[in-house]
Amino acid sequence: MLPARPVPTHARLGRTVTWVVALVLAFAVVPAALQPTAARADNPIVQHIYTADPAPLVHNGRVYLYTGHDEDGSTNFTMKEWRVWSSDDMVNWTDHGSPLNLATFSWASSNAWAGQTTYRNGKFYWYVPVTNRATGRMAIGVAVADSPTGPFHDAIGHPLVENGEIDPTVFVDDDGQAYLYWGNPNLWYVKLNADMTSYSGGPTKIPLTTAGFGTRTGDPNRPTLFEEAPWVYKRGGLYYMVFAAKCCSEFIAYSTAPGPTGPWTYRGTVMPTQGSSFTNHPGVIDFKGNSYFFYHNGALPGGGGYTRSVAVEKFSYNADGTIPTITMTGTGAPQVGTLNPYVRQEAETIAWGSGIETEPSSEGGMNLGWLENGDYIKVKGVAFGTGASSFTTRVASATGGGTVEVRLGGPNGTVAARCTVPNTGGWQTWTTVSCPVSGATGTQDLYLRFTGGSGYLVNVNWWQFTPGASD
Repeated sequence: MLPARPVPTHARLGRTVTWVVALVLAFAVVPAALQPTAARADNPIVQHIYTADPAPLVHNGRVYLYTGHDEDGSTNFTMKEWRVWSSDDMVNWTDHGSPLNLATFSWASSNAWAGQTTYRNGKFYWYVPVTNRATGRMAIGVAVADSPTGPFHDAIGHPLVENGEIDPTVFVDDDGQAYLYWGNPNLWYVKLNADMTSYSGGPTKIPLTTAGFGTRTGDPNRPTLFEEAPWVYKRGGLYYMVFAAKCCSEFIAYSTAPGPTGPWTYRGTVMPTQGSSFTNHPGVIDFKGNSYFFYHNGALPGGGGYTRSVAVEKFSYNADGTIPTITMTGTGAPQVGTLNPYVRQEAETIAWGSGIETEPSSEGGMNLGWLENGDYIKVKGVAFGTGASSFTTRVASATGGGTVEVRLGGPNGTVAARCTVPNTGGWQTWTTVSCPVSGATGTQDLYLRFTGGSGYLVNVNWWQFTPGASD
């Protein structure tokens, strides 16, 4: 008899996601026109685990999103690893797993908190705060990789900088000078050397003035609004510092400056306090001609201040370069382009998932796993063109298998194909199955729905359609 499938290490979040997201955002006082429906909701952008502290990076036509991972049922900031996701259309996100965790740093003991990654010298540098085992204080480490999805390794074998504060953000100016900023309760920076793993001089404290960072009331020890989570970038000759403001609950505010070290001028609110999480964390990018604002909230089932979820909104700067007020929505950013079904697509590339989990695959990358009857994934904006003739998918099962249903328009939409998955002899014993397709034309949302008996049915690694005449 085959052994039972191990229970996943975190709760299955997807079954009640849609209504909980709608409920949380409604209580966040989102305008009714922006509240999600089951068909429209694409925020949070990851539904099968809790994610926090988004740090987006644009590289070679893709957005790579680096996040923290809140453990299920946390009653504190219990975080042991970081995760990576990527997308080329802002709606279908590929799960690249965890290429960096606490064990990467031999000197770290706990607290895999908010970091940021940048690209330079042909390598990717990920700056993260962790607890230094030797001192018990928060310190900032740096990991390096040849690929944006890792694996990452400790670049120097010890803390890059340590003063008990957190939330590093990294910025490389047009002249090539790189800066690392961080802080809570203070705000610091160092000038990184060209190797990105050392710095010149000592940490410099940025003056937290009310003119620079706004006025906080009710806390004489924290006269300004700056709390934590700085995010620094440059646009049109102006330097922006977006940050989590006030506590608690936090909102997102920003300041601007004529140079990377100031002087800073407070500009106001970016995102008001919303979303069932008492913290927030900004990330701002431009991608394919649009501007995007990443943040986190507590919108998933069981979500809250210690079980957060990353989301994204598209926005446009005002004509004078100021940032408009951005509110949380369940709709998320619109799709940029379409998805090509006639090339291999990873099964863990998902716009929305219900009941699914992911795990490392023996064939590389990740795969969908722990799939039960009725679970599904949505892949948005799939361009079938004049039609698909067949569907092929890479699958495994250690039980009686099941069926991969290809549906269009919704999880209970038109059935375009059904592929039967046999017992392959193991959850990582892969085989390829194909089935004919009918009615898949034009650009539609694709749903892969998994059906069968009780218990876990199948694992799915990838899928691909073959073009041809459609019925």
